[in-house]
Amino acid sequence: MTALLTGLVSLLVFGVVILVHEWGHFWAARHCGIRVEEFSIGFGPRLFAWGKGETRYTLRLIPLGGYNLFSNPPDPEGEGEAIPPVHPPKPKTGLFPVVVRGQEFEQAGAWQRFFVTLWGAVMNFVLGFLVLLVLVLSMSNLGGTTVAQFVDDAQSSATGLQLGDTIVEVDGQRVRTANSLAQLFDGTTQQHTMLVLRDGELVTLTGVTVAPTTDEDGNVVSGVDFRVAAVSKTTRNVLVQTGEFFRYYSTAILGGFWQLATGQVGVDQLSGPIGTVSAVSQAVQYGWRDVLSLMALLTINVGIFNLLPIPALDGCKLLFLLFEGLTGHAVPQRFQMVVNTAGMVLLLWLMMLVTMQDITRFF
Repeated sequence: MTALLTGLVSLLVFGVVILVHEWGHFWAARHCGIRVEEFSIGFGPRLFAWGKGETRYTLRLIPLGGYNLFSNPPDPEGEGEAIPPVHPPKPKTGLFPVVVRGQEFEQAGAWQRFFVTLWGAVMNFVLGFLVLLVLVLSMSNLGGTTVAQFVDDAQSSATGLQLGDTIVEVDGQRVRTANSLAQLFDGTTQQHTMLVLRDGELVTLTGVTVAPTTDEDGNVVSGVDFRVAAVSKTTRNVLVQTGEFFRYYSTAILGGFWQLATGQVGVDQLSGPIGTVSAVSQAVQYGWRDVLSLMALLTINVGIFNLLPIPALDGCKLLFLLFEGLTGHAVPQRFQMVVNTAGMVLLLWLMMLVTMQDITRFF
């Protein structure tokens, strides 16, 4: 039963993340008047297909991706020059206005194609924010930064912090929620400089010693020796809390990519679809909140990963389109094909590698 539930939840999580990403490209293309021949979720053999308007919608067997199929007219010169629209322009209105409906992808302007390429990742970020918003709304309390209680013999109280102080900065870093405050303490006893709001005035406290809170066995249960008061669930507080979680997730993901790029961590630390399913299995055991948290992490990860300037990913395509938009000259198609093919081979090799690592690790 657990395996079946894990499988269903995994399909749901993967499916929603992929659907939102591809729908972002699809919506942007339709907004720009670009014809989409096929909108597909998954790869491999086709399971279901239906047509509506000029687009064929398909669901395929392997739910590890998706695509929008744009039909591109042949370029007789083979050098990637922009192909002019086949219909006369119409009056321009709105964001990235429709020049002509039903146009091929390469007939659209460079900035329209840039918009279409970018919008997949944007929708992943939107999904991540909405999922985190649901999690924040489901919380019984939202933690603020006003000191409401000290543990027994708290060092922070003895070195300057007082009840009712609202912590504004710690060591020059701004804090707005209990979550962002907790991230600044690593569970060791250290001195900090704090800016607090006390009786309506900003006060700088130097040498505030903050020690962790431990249980009877000496295990750290909190990185600080004080507690903060809850804040009301106003629209502003909910959005601020959601934004803080989004920033935390994004920073952690970017930090991981940076560590990988600089060699601080190896490829052996990566995890693929099997590892993600294993994470889903663990999240299912803890409850729906953990599943949603994992979905938010996954969709933000997909959005950021797609924007990296790696050949075959949207990030590399955006660089080509940015060059075309700024200079008026397209990057030669042959060069793009070579770069993207090399990138695709590299990504396939990497996926095979992490999949084999997952199999070794979990089986």
